[in-house]
Amino acid sequence: MYSISKKINILEKALVTKSFFSNDEIIPSAVTKFTCCHCNSENKIEIKPYESGFPILQIYDEEKVLSKNELLRNKMVSETSTRMQHFGELTVRDLPTLYFGTDCSSCHSKYICIFSYGEKQPGLTLLEISGVWNYE
Repeated sequence: MYSISKKINILEKALVTKSFFSNDEIIPSAVTKFTCCHCNSENKIEIKPYESGFPILQIYDEEKVLSKNELLRNKMVSETSTRMQHFGELTVRDLPTLYFGTDCSSCHSKYICIFSYGEKQPGLTLLEISGVWNYE
């Protein structure tokens, strides 16, 4: 798991086995797998609340890594509703949105994972993986 600081080009979206977790499924971590677009090997993703990921703002701030349009066009995030703007302009389902870079354990292709995590309403905590995309 690493941050991304240089401009990237999104190639394709990988298949993720499970992308939606709630309440007890999140503690101590949410675990799923994605299939590599190049070698078809399965790769484990483990997201630990309050430990995993980096703010999505780092990706589109000054368009250093990806532009807002690229994020929206690839359906990686959506525009935040007016009432939730304190989470940033772009989010996954109006919740705090994070990302991290990862590699295929077999062929070492590079991937970016985007997810949101937070309390949707009292008693309902959600973690949703928007997707895992292969990039160069």
